[in-house]
Amino acid sequence: MKHKNSNNSGAWIGVWTAIGAAVFASTNQPVWLAVGVVIGSAFSWQKPKNKKYK
Repeated sequence: MKHKNSNNSGAWIGVWTAIGAAVFASTNQPVWLAVGVVIGSAFSWQKPKNKKYK
């Protein structure tokens, strides 16, 4: 079953984690891994559209 609004939103977490890992590799500061995960989560989170739950 494929959803209309999926748009691969979970992929953003992986992309930003990889960016955080690259910055971590160059600066040797592990905080960048967490920053990458947080930014990826923020991009992947989507507000539900106006759906009425019964």
